[in-house]
Amino acid sequence: MTEKIDEAFYERADAHIHLSNQQLKHMERGRVSASMMYGLARFNAWVTATDCKNTSDLAAARQSTIDYFVAQYKMMLEENLDDYIHNFNKYMGVAE
Repeated sequence: MTEKIDEAFYERADAHIHLSNQQLKHMERGRVSASMMYGLARFNAWVTATDCKNTSDLAAARQSTIDYFVAQYKMMLEENLDDYIHNFNKYMGVAE
C-alpha cells in the first residue's frame, strides 16, 4: 500500500471482516460482500464530502475521488488475492 499503515489499521479491518462473518450466518457470501462494498462506497463518499465546502467542490472532486478509491481497492484486492494464492491450502484448510 502506498500510504503508511498506522498500528490499528489491521484491527479496524478485522472488525469489519468480523461483522461480515457474523452476517454470513444468515445471508449468502455474495450478498454480504455487496452490502460491505456499498457501505464502504457510502462511507468514502462521505469522507470526500467532509473535505468540501459546497456542492461545486464535491462535483469537482468526483473523478479524482473515483480514480483514487478504485486504484486503492484494485491494489488491495491484488495483494490479498496473491496472498490467498500463495497460502491457499493454509487459509482454506486444504490438506497438502
